[in-house]
Amino acid sequence: MVSYFRLKTPLGPMTLIEEDGCLTGSFFGLRACSGNFVQTAILAQASQELWAYFQGEQQTFSLPMRTSGTPFQEAVWKAVGQIPYGATATYQQIANKVGCPRGCRAVGMAVHRNPLAIFLPCHRVVGKDGRLTGYAGGLARKEQLLSLEQSQSTKGGTHYV
Repeated sequence: MVSYFRLKTPLGPMTLIEEDGCLTGSFFGLRACSGNFVQTAILAQASQELWAYFQGEQQTFSLPMRTSGTPFQEAVWKAVGQIPYGATATYQQIANKVGCPRGCRAVGMAVHRNPLAIFLPCHRVVGKDGRLTGYAGGLARKEQLLSLEQSQSTKGGTHYV
């Protein structure tokens, strides 16, 4: 059964989606969804953890999450999920990590299709020279998320390899 919930955040409204006891979607905006509009236990936990994150009180998420993508997308999303709070990685570093050193653009496309904004921190992926590039939620949100993390983190802007 699919359930969804919408909440206001410091970066605008977000839509959270749960299916079979796992968070399967986290999107900026009021996304059209099929299923039940209800705050399940998982969606309540996701909302609480997201608020704690925005308050600088939580750096990792503990709720069950599930993605559904191609093997390459899954590998990229797994690598993105390993970037520590307050750190960044380049598209090239992610491409190297998933065994596709010439696949920076493919990594960018997989990052763009990340179904779990913030929970899988694709906002931590930056261009080769450290510049902010592309973000499905918009570059202003990406900048705000990185600023939040770097102001709260002892890693403050380090690159993750």
